[in-house]
Amino acid sequence: MTNNPAPHPARIPGYDGGPFDHLPELLDEPLFWVGHLHNYYSESEEAEELVGDTHEQEAAALRSRLLGGDTWPIFTVPLAGHHRLYVVYRAFPGDEGIDYLLHHPGWETAEHLAQDEGHFMGPGLSWPELTAAADNGLPFGTTTDAHARLLLLLPAFGDDAVPSNAVDRLTAALRARTRVEDPERLAEVLLQDQGPCGPAQWTTAEGGYRINDGRYSLRNPANHFARSASRLIRVAEALAP
Repeated sequence: MTNNPAPHPARIPGYDGGPFDHLPELLDEPLFWVGHLHNYYSESEEAEELVGDTHEQEAAALRSRLLGGDTWPIFTVPLAGHHRLYVVYRAFPGDEGIDYLLHHPGWETAEHLAQDEGHFMGPGLSWPELTAAADNGLPFGTTTDAHARLLLLLPAFGDDAVPSNAVDRLTAALRARTRVEDPERLAEVLLQDQGPCGPAQWTTAEGGYRINDGRYSLRNPANHFARSASRLIRVAEALAP
């Protein structure tokens, strides 16, 4: 067992799929981000207008290629304590989507945080968890760039208590990584609507770990599909800012 798992593992315990394909060069492609965020902004007519038809059509073609190939693109964001967040393009014919997974080399199985597809599940990340993962600067991942990490993980995010600087933070990421004409207004709309799940309220459970009230969230213990308390605790501890 290694303490520093590879940024593009051959397999993820408890997760069937692959073979994986590590494509860090995609993070420098503005159209990739439009496609990656498609389901997150497509709930809003204004957001779609801000992205623009031409960009959206070209990005959709790229996204289709990534989800329709023989390999599954994977991106990694390292966390403290040798934990890893994996963003996996599930290129399974008839069941395509993007999965957000959390793993540690000492765990027998990865934890599913969110999935971005027609049957969306999430949110899996609060704003503090999202920005902590984006900003930690840890090596052994796909990128250390905070803007790229923020946008990679954004579709797994939902939080009704974003701070006053959140728009500025997301605006900077959109300006750095996309070619949208008004990144500030797009950031405002995205943080207002927050994708298919909408904003969720995060609270602290009796055991001291963070949970939310999202109807489709695996981190909402009230949902019948939620993980056990022990698994929710280890997820919260791994993601703690």
